[in-house]
Amino acid sequence: MNIDEAILLTHDRLADEGDSMGDLLGHFRNRVSPVLIGDREWEQVLECAEQLPITMGALPFGFELPLHEARPQADFGASLASGTSMAADFEERARANESDALAHAIVRLFKEMDAENSMLREIVGRKLMLEFDIGSAQGIRPAQPGMFLRPSERPIAGGSGQLNDLEIVVEGLVSSTGWEGIEAQWEAIKRVYDVQPRNTRIDSFGVFPSRSRAVRLGIWGFDTLPELCSFLEKASWPGQTRIVDSIVSRYKEKANFESTGVNIDVTEDGVGPILGVTPVIKRRYTKESRYWLDDLADWDPFLEALSHEDIVVPDKLAELANWVSKPTPLFGKSGRFVFLRGIHHVKLVISENRLIKVKAYVFMVLSGAASL
Repeated sequence: MNIDEAILLTHDRLADEGDSMGDLLGHFRNRVSPVLIGDREWEQVLECAEQLPITMGALPFGFELPLHEARPQADFGASLASGTSMAADFEERARANESDALAHAIVRLFKEMDAENSMLREIVGRKLMLEFDIGSAQGIRPAQPGMFLRPSERPIAGGSGQLNDLEIVVEGLVSSTGWEGIEAQWEAIKRVYDVQPRNTRIDSFGVFPSRSRAVRLGIWGFDTLPELCSFLEKASWPGQTRIVDSIVSRYKEKANFESTGVNIDVTEDGVGPILGVTPVIKRRYTKESRYWLDDLADWDPFLEALSHEDIVVPDKLAELANWVSKPTPLFGKSGRFVFLRGIHHVKLVISENRLIKVKAYVFMVLSGAASL
Protein backbone atom coordinates (compact mmCIF):
# COMPACT_ATOMS: atom_id res chain seq x y z
CA MET A 1 0.00 0.00 0.00
CA ASN A 2 1.47 3.36 -1.01
CA ILE A 3 1.23 6.47 1.14
CA ASP A 4 -1.73 7.96 -0.78
CA GLU A 5 -3.73 4.76 -0.33
CA ALA A 6 -2.84 4.73 3.38
CA ILE A 7 -4.06 8.30 3.77
CA LEU A 8 -7.39 7.48 2.10
CA LEU A 9 -7.84 4.44 4.33
CA THR A 10 -7.06 6.49 7.44
CA HIS A 11 -9.41 9.24 6.26
CA ASP A 12 -12.31 6.79 5.93
CA ARG A 13 -11.63 5.06 9.25
CA LEU A 14 -11.34 8.32 11.19
CA ALA A 15 -14.88 9.21 10.13
CA ASP A 16 -16.00 6.37 12.45
CA GLU A 17 -13.91 7.62 15.38
CA GLY A 18 -15.58 10.98 16.07
CA ASP A 19 -16.66 14.28 14.58
CA SER A 20 -13.85 16.77 15.07
CA MET A 21 -10.09 17.07 15.42
CA GLY A 22 -10.88 18.03 19.02
CA ASP A 23 -12.26 14.50 19.53
CA LEU A 24 -9.06 13.07 18.10
CA LEU A 25 -6.64 15.28 20.03
CA GLY A 26 -8.51 14.50 23.24
CA HIS A 27 -6.97 11.02 23.12
CA PHE A 28 -3.42 12.39 22.99
CA ARG A 29 -3.24 14.60 26.07
CA ASN A 30 -1.13 12.06 27.98
CA ARG A 31 1.34 12.04 25.08
CA VAL A 32 2.00 15.80 25.19
CA SER A 33 4.07 17.05 28.12
CA PRO A 34 2.49 19.88 30.17
CA VAL A 35 5.94 21.51 30.02
CA LEU A 36 5.35 22.03 26.28
CA ILE A 37 1.60 22.67 26.36
CA GLY A 38 -0.06 23.46 29.69
CA ASP A 39 -3.54 22.30 30.68
CA ARG A 40 -5.19 25.67 30.05
CA GLU A 41 -3.30 26.02 26.79
CA TRP A 42 -4.32 22.48 25.78
CA GLU A 43 -7.96 23.45 26.24
CA GLN A 44 -7.40 26.37 23.88
CA VAL A 45 -5.96 23.98 21.29
CA LEU A 46 -8.97 21.68 21.67
CA GLU A 47 -11.35 24.61 21.29
CA CYS A 48 -9.71 25.42 17.96
CA ALA A 49 -9.54 21.77 16.84
CA GLU A 50 -13.25 21.26 17.52
CA GLN A 51 -13.95 23.47 14.50
CA LEU A 52 -12.12 21.07 12.16
CA PRO A 53 -13.33 17.71 10.79
CA ILE A 54 -11.70 14.64 12.33
CA THR A 55 -10.77 13.38 8.85
CA MET A 56 -8.02 16.03 8.75
CA GLY A 57 -6.16 13.68 11.09
CA ALA A 58 -5.40 11.49 8.08
CA LEU A 59 -2.72 14.03 7.16
CA PRO A 60 0.16 15.02 9.47
CA PHE A 61 -0.78 17.57 12.15
CA GLY A 62 1.16 19.16 14.97
CA PHE A 63 2.32 22.18 16.91
CA GLU A 64 4.58 25.21 16.80
CA LEU A 65 6.39 25.26 20.14
CA PRO A 66 8.17 28.45 21.30
CA LEU A 67 11.32 27.17 23.00
CA HIS A 68 12.24 30.72 24.08
CA GLU A 69 9.02 31.22 26.08
CA ALA A 70 8.67 29.90 29.64
CA ARG A 71 4.89 29.69 29.25
CA PRO A 72 3.78 26.23 27.98
CA GLN A 73 1.90 27.44 24.92
CA ALA A 74 1.59 26.31 21.32
CA ASP A 75 0.08 27.09 17.95
CA PHE A 76 -1.70 24.32 16.07
CA GLY A 77 -1.17 23.17 12.50
CA ALA A 78 -3.21 20.80 10.34
CA SER A 79 -3.76 20.05 6.67
CA LEU A 80 -6.59 19.17 4.34
CA ALA A 81 -6.93 18.15 0.71
CA SER A 82 -9.35 19.13 -2.01
CA GLY A 83 -11.71 16.53 -3.41
CA THR A 84 -12.26 14.85 -0.03
CA SER A 85 -14.98 14.81 2.62
CA MET A 86 -12.83 17.13 4.75
CA ALA A 87 -13.06 19.67 1.93
CA ALA A 88 -16.81 19.05 1.66
CA ASP A 89 -17.13 19.95 5.35
CA PHE A 90 -15.81 23.44 4.62
CA GLU A 91 -18.09 23.76 1.60
CA GLU A 92 -21.03 23.07 3.89
CA ARG A 93 -19.72 25.63 6.40
CA ALA A 94 -19.43 28.24 3.66
CA ARG A 95 -23.02 27.63 2.49
CA ALA A 96 -24.33 27.84 6.05
CA ASN A 97 -22.42 30.95 7.11
CA GLU A 98 -21.64 33.84 4.78
CA SER A 99 -19.29 35.35 7.40
CA ASP A 100 -17.10 32.22 7.78
CA ALA A 101 -13.99 33.74 6.17
CA LEU A 102 -11.87 30.60 6.48
CA ALA A 103 -14.45 28.32 4.88
CA HIS A 104 -14.98 30.71 1.96
CA ALA A 105 -11.22 31.10 1.43
CA ILE A 106 -10.79 27.30 1.32
CA VAL A 107 -13.73 26.88 -1.06
CA ARG A 108 -12.30 29.51 -3.44
CA LEU A 109 -8.86 27.91 -3.39
CA PHE A 110 -10.12 24.35 -3.81
CA LYS A 111 -12.40 25.40 -6.66
CA GLU A 112 -9.30 26.44 -8.56
CA MET A 113 -7.44 23.26 -7.60
CA ASP A 114 -10.35 21.04 -8.67
CA ALA A 115 -10.86 22.72 -12.05
CA GLU A 116 -10.14 20.62 -15.12
CA ASN A 117 -6.48 20.88 -16.15
CA SER A 118 -5.76 23.07 -13.11
CA MET A 119 -2.29 24.56 -13.41
CA LEU A 120 -2.31 25.31 -9.68
CA ARG A 121 -2.88 21.62 -8.91
CA GLU A 122 -0.08 20.65 -11.30
CA ILE A 123 2.31 22.69 -9.15
CA VAL A 124 1.11 22.25 -5.56
CA GLY A 125 -1.11 19.16 -5.70
CA ARG A 126 -4.31 19.17 -3.62
CA LYS A 127 -2.96 19.90 -0.15
CA LEU A 128 -3.43 23.06 1.93
CA MET A 129 -1.76 23.61 5.30
CA LEU A 130 -3.35 25.73 8.03
CA GLU A 131 -1.54 27.34 10.97
CA PHE A 132 -3.74 28.54 13.82
CA ASP A 133 -2.43 31.26 16.14
CA ILE A 134 -3.42 30.07 19.62
CA GLY A 135 -0.62 30.59 22.14
CA SER A 136 0.97 33.34 20.07
CA ALA A 137 -2.34 35.21 19.87
CA GLN A 138 -2.19 35.85 23.65
CA GLY A 139 -5.94 36.05 24.11
CA ILE A 140 -6.66 37.82 20.81
CA ARG A 141 -7.97 35.09 18.55
CA PRO A 142 -7.45 35.96 14.86
CA ALA A 143 -10.35 35.23 12.56
CA GLN A 144 -8.34 33.18 10.10
CA PRO A 145 -5.29 30.91 10.31
CA GLY A 146 -2.22 31.16 8.13
CA MET A 147 -2.62 29.31 4.81
CA PHE A 148 0.31 27.57 3.11
CA LEU A 149 0.87 25.86 -0.22
CA ARG A 150 3.92 23.81 -1.18
CA PRO A 151 4.99 23.31 -4.82
CA SER A 152 5.59 19.61 -4.21
CA GLU A 153 4.41 18.38 -7.62
CA ARG A 154 6.45 20.80 -9.73
CA PRO A 155 9.15 22.43 -7.59
CA ILE A 156 9.99 26.07 -8.27
CA ALA A 157 13.77 26.34 -8.47
CA GLY A 158 15.84 29.50 -8.41
CA GLY A 159 17.18 30.73 -11.74
CA SER A 160 14.88 28.43 -13.72
CA GLY A 161 12.62 31.06 -15.24
CA GLN A 162 9.47 29.68 -13.61
CA LEU A 163 7.82 33.07 -13.25
CA ASN A 164 4.55 31.70 -14.60
CA ASP A 165 4.48 28.97 -11.94
CA LEU A 166 5.38 31.54 -9.30
CA GLU A 167 2.53 33.83 -10.37
CA ILE A 168 -0.02 30.99 -10.47
CA VAL A 169 0.70 29.99 -6.86
CA VAL A 170 0.85 33.54 -5.51
CA GLU A 171 -2.32 34.58 -7.34
CA GLY A 172 -4.18 31.41 -6.30
CA LEU A 173 -3.27 31.78 -2.64
CA VAL A 174 -3.73 35.54 -2.36
CA SER A 175 -7.00 35.69 -4.30
CA SER A 176 -8.52 33.03 -2.03
CA THR A 177 -8.21 35.46 0.89
CA GLY A 178 -10.03 38.24 -0.96
CA TRP A 179 -6.97 40.51 -1.09
CA GLU A 180 -6.89 42.74 -4.15
CA GLY A 181 -4.41 45.09 -5.76
CA ILE A 182 -1.18 43.17 -5.15
CA GLU A 183 0.68 44.41 -8.23
CA ALA A 184 3.41 46.16 -6.20
CA GLN A 185 3.78 43.13 -3.96
CA TRP A 186 4.03 40.84 -6.98
CA GLU A 187 6.87 42.97 -8.34
CA ALA A 188 8.68 42.64 -4.99
CA ILE A 189 8.25 38.85 -5.05
CA LYS A 190 9.65 38.70 -8.59
CA ARG A 191 12.71 40.69 -7.47
CA VAL A 192 13.34 38.17 -4.71
CA TYR A 193 12.97 35.27 -7.13
CA ASP A 194 15.33 36.89 -9.63
CA VAL A 195 18.20 36.79 -7.09
CA GLN A 196 17.43 33.31 -5.78
CA PRO A 197 20.36 30.89 -6.38
CA ARG A 198 19.81 28.04 -8.84
CA ASN A 199 20.31 25.29 -6.27
CA THR A 200 17.52 26.64 -4.02
CA ARG A 201 13.78 26.06 -4.24
CA ILE A 202 10.69 27.80 -2.93
CA ASP A 203 9.51 25.26 -0.37
CA SER A 204 6.32 27.06 0.64
CA PHE A 205 4.08 30.07 0.04
CA GLY A 206 2.07 31.43 2.95
CA VAL A 207 -0.33 34.21 3.86
CA PHE A 208 -1.74 35.26 7.22
CA PRO A 209 -5.06 36.98 6.44
CA SER A 210 -5.48 38.21 10.01
CA ARG A 211 -1.99 39.67 10.21
CA SER A 212 -0.13 42.10 7.96
CA ARG A 213 -0.57 41.93 4.20
CA ALA A 214 2.50 39.93 3.23
CA VAL A 215 3.40 36.75 1.37
CA ARG A 216 5.73 34.47 3.29
CA LEU A 217 8.23 32.64 1.12
CA GLY A 218 10.07 29.60 2.46
CA ILE A 219 13.26 29.29 0.39
CA TRP A 220 15.37 26.21 1.08
CA GLY A 221 18.61 24.70 -0.15
CA PHE A 222 21.35 27.25 0.60
CA ASP A 223 24.49 25.11 0.63
CA THR A 224 26.85 27.63 2.24
CA LEU A 225 26.61 30.62 4.53
CA PRO A 226 28.23 33.01 2.00
CA GLU A 227 25.57 31.96 -0.52
CA LEU A 228 22.79 32.62 1.99
CA CYS A 229 24.17 36.00 3.03
CA SER A 230 24.71 37.03 -0.58
CA PHE A 231 21.08 36.22 -1.35
CA LEU A 232 19.83 38.26 1.61
CA GLU A 233 21.88 41.25 0.50
CA LYS A 234 20.66 41.02 -3.11
CA ALA A 235 17.07 40.62 -1.90
CA SER A 236 17.50 43.82 0.20
CA TRP A 237 16.76 42.21 3.54
CA PRO A 238 17.15 45.18 5.96
CA GLY A 239 19.18 43.31 8.59
CA GLN A 240 22.92 42.74 8.96
CA THR A 241 23.97 39.53 7.23
CA ARG A 242 27.06 39.21 9.44
CA ILE A 243 24.68 38.52 12.33
CA VAL A 244 23.07 35.70 10.33
CA ASP A 245 26.52 34.31 9.57
CA SER A 246 27.50 34.44 13.25
CA ILE A 247 24.32 32.75 14.54
CA VAL A 248 24.17 29.97 11.94
CA SER A 249 27.92 29.33 12.23
CA ARG A 250 27.44 28.39 15.88
CA TYR A 251 25.23 25.51 14.80
CA LYS A 252 27.38 24.55 11.85
CA GLU A 253 30.27 24.00 14.25
CA LYS A 254 28.29 21.85 16.70
CA ALA A 255 25.76 20.03 14.53
CA ASN A 256 26.35 19.04 10.95
CA PHE A 257 23.42 19.82 8.66
CA GLU A 258 22.94 19.60 4.92
CA SER A 259 21.83 23.11 4.05
CA THR A 260 19.87 26.12 5.29
CA GLY A 261 16.41 27.48 4.58
CA VAL A 262 14.93 30.92 5.21
CA ASN A 263 11.46 32.35 5.66
CA ILE A 264 10.95 35.93 4.54
CA ASP A 265 7.84 38.11 4.43
CA VAL A 266 7.45 40.07 1.21
CA THR A 267 5.27 43.18 1.20
CA GLU A 268 4.77 45.79 -1.50
CA ASP A 269 7.76 47.60 0.03
CA GLY A 270 10.03 44.56 -0.26
CA VAL A 271 11.45 42.05 2.21
CA GLY A 272 10.44 42.59 5.84
CA PRO A 273 12.90 42.81 8.77
CA ILE A 274 12.03 39.49 10.48
CA LEU A 275 14.02 36.53 9.18
CA GLY A 276 13.40 32.89 9.95
CA VAL A 277 16.44 30.64 9.50
CA THR A 278 16.14 26.85 9.47
CA PRO A 279 19.13 24.50 9.47
CA VAL A 280 17.95 21.63 7.26
CA ILE A 281 18.71 18.42 9.11
CA LYS A 282 17.19 16.08 6.53
CA ARG A 283 16.99 16.19 2.75
CA ARG A 284 13.76 17.95 1.69
CA TYR A 285 13.41 17.09 -1.98
CA THR A 286 12.74 13.41 -2.50
CA LYS A 287 9.91 11.19 -3.69
CA GLU A 288 10.63 8.76 -0.88
CA SER A 289 7.60 9.06 1.40
CA ARG A 290 9.32 7.65 4.49
CA TYR A 291 12.47 9.75 4.56
CA TRP A 292 11.30 12.13 7.30
CA LEU A 293 10.00 9.26 9.46
CA ASP A 294 13.26 7.34 9.67
CA ASP A 295 16.59 8.00 11.41
CA LEU A 296 14.91 9.92 14.22
CA ALA A 297 18.20 10.30 16.13
CA ASP A 298 19.43 12.71 13.45
CA TRP A 299 18.15 15.53 15.65
CA ASP A 300 20.34 14.78 18.68
CA PRO A 301 23.42 16.88 17.71
CA PHE A 302 21.28 19.87 16.77
CA LEU A 303 19.27 19.77 20.00
CA GLU A 304 22.54 19.59 21.92
CA ALA A 305 23.70 22.73 20.08
CA LEU A 306 20.42 24.46 20.99
CA SER A 307 21.10 23.81 24.68
CA HIS A 308 23.86 26.45 24.56
CA GLU A 309 21.45 29.25 23.58
CA ASP A 310 20.62 31.49 26.54
CA ILE A 311 17.08 32.19 25.32
CA VAL A 312 16.11 28.51 25.07
CA VAL A 313 14.18 27.13 28.07
CA PRO A 314 16.08 23.97 29.21
CA ASP A 315 13.01 22.04 30.40
CA LYS A 316 11.27 22.58 27.09
CA LEU A 317 14.32 21.47 25.14
CA ALA A 318 14.52 18.28 27.20
CA GLU A 319 10.87 17.51 26.47
CA LEU A 320 11.41 18.26 22.80
CA ALA A 321 14.13 15.61 22.72
CA ASN A 322 11.60 13.15 24.16
CA TRP A 323 9.00 14.07 21.55
CA VAL A 324 10.50 11.87 18.85
CA SER A 325 8.99 8.38 18.90
CA LYS A 326 8.94 5.16 16.94
CA PRO A 327 5.67 3.86 15.43
CA THR A 328 3.28 2.84 18.23
CA PRO A 329 0.03 0.83 17.90
CA LEU A 330 -3.18 2.49 19.10
CA PHE A 331 -6.68 1.03 19.14
CA GLY A 332 -9.86 2.91 18.30
CA LYS A 333 -13.46 2.05 17.54
CA SER A 334 -12.57 0.99 14.00
CA GLY A 335 -9.54 -1.08 14.99
CA ARG A 336 -5.78 -0.64 15.03
CA PHE A 337 -3.93 2.56 14.09
CA VAL A 338 -0.20 3.32 14.01
CA PHE A 339 0.94 6.53 15.69
CA LEU A 340 4.26 8.36 15.40
CA ARG A 341 5.71 11.71 16.53
CA GLY A 342 8.68 13.61 15.16
CA ILE A 343 10.38 16.97 14.66
CA HIS A 344 9.85 18.58 11.27
CA HIS A 345 12.16 21.57 11.70
CA VAL A 346 13.40 24.22 14.11
CA LYS A 347 13.36 27.90 13.15
CA LEU A 348 15.75 30.55 14.46
CA VAL A 349 14.06 33.95 14.26
CA ILE A 350 16.37 36.93 13.76
CA SER A 351 15.29 40.55 14.04
CA GLU A 352 16.95 43.79 15.10
CA ASN A 353 20.28 42.05 14.53
CA ARG A 354 19.85 39.40 17.21
CA LEU A 355 18.27 36.02 17.81
CA ILE A 356 14.84 36.77 19.31
CA LYS A 357 12.97 33.45 19.06
CA VAL A 358 13.54 29.72 18.67
CA LYS A 359 10.54 27.70 17.49
CA ALA A 360 10.20 23.94 17.09
CA TYR A 361 7.70 22.52 14.62
CA VAL A 362 6.66 19.04 15.68
CA PHE A 363 4.29 16.63 13.98
CA MET A 364 2.04 13.69 14.69
CA VAL A 365 1.18 11.03 12.11
CA LEU A 366 -1.75 8.67 12.49
CA SER A 367 -2.24 5.84 10.01
CA GLY A 368 -4.99 3.28 9.66
CA ALA A 369 -2.68 1.14 7.51
CA ALA A 370 -0.80 -1.83 8.93
CA SER A 371 2.45 0.14 9.21
CA LEU A 372 4.06 3.50 8.52
